Order: sequence, then structure tokens, then C-alpha cells
Amino acid sequence: QVQLVESGGGPVESGGSLRLSCATATDTLNDYAVAWYRQAPGKEREGIGCLQKDGGTYEADSVKGRFIVGRDKARELVWLEMNQMVPEDTATYYCAAVFWAAPGSQCLGDWQYSFWGPGTQVTVSS
Repeated sequence: QVQLVESGGGPVESGGSLRLSCATATDTLNDYAVAWYRQAPGKEREGIGCLQKDGGTYEADSVKGRFIVGRDKARELVWLEMNQMVPEDTATYYCAAVFWAAPGSQCLGDWQYSFWGPGTQVTVSS
């Protein structure tokens, strides 16, 4: 069982940046594909980006150019760097992991992820 924990959430002003991390104490994330999702109140969960074990990444069009996903293999964690943030980015952000994820944009399909973190709140003020 992989227990994921997100960290780095909090308040940020519009135009600012924030970096979230996803880690696990029960395994090594280097062996998993990882995806980031967010869910705002009253809205459906949205896939943001995913990172394959081989280093391949995919970011959703809604955040492309502002958000970047990456992996720190030495620290065995995955991060989500968010730049030029706007109030619409306010949401609870989740990371999810699976041993193998579908390629390309299909890696955002939440149906394939076995393990989920509890989420971290991000609030962007105008």
C-alpha cells in the first residue's frame, strides 16, 4: 500500500508561485507514475499533469505554460510548480500514483490511479 502525502499548499497572491510536493513513506515514488489533480468547491476533479517513470510529462492545456510537473529522484518525490497563479487556481490539490500509467494525455485519466493523497489546499487571493 502506497500512502501519499501532499505538502506545500497554502495561501498565495494572484500572480505568485507555489510548489507542491508529493511523497510517500511506504515506498519509493521513483517506481510509480504520478499525476496531479485539483478540485474546487462545486466543481469536478480536474487533471493537471502527470509524470511517467521514464521522465515523460504531460500538462493539461488549462495550465500549460504556467504549471510544471517534475520529479526529484534523490528525494524520491514528485513536485508541481505553479506560476502566474490566478484565483481560479484555488482548489484542493491531490497527487495520485500507479505503477504504470497510459501514455500521453491518457495519463490524466483518474480511473487508472490506485493510490491517492489526502490533498492540500491552495488559495489564491486577488
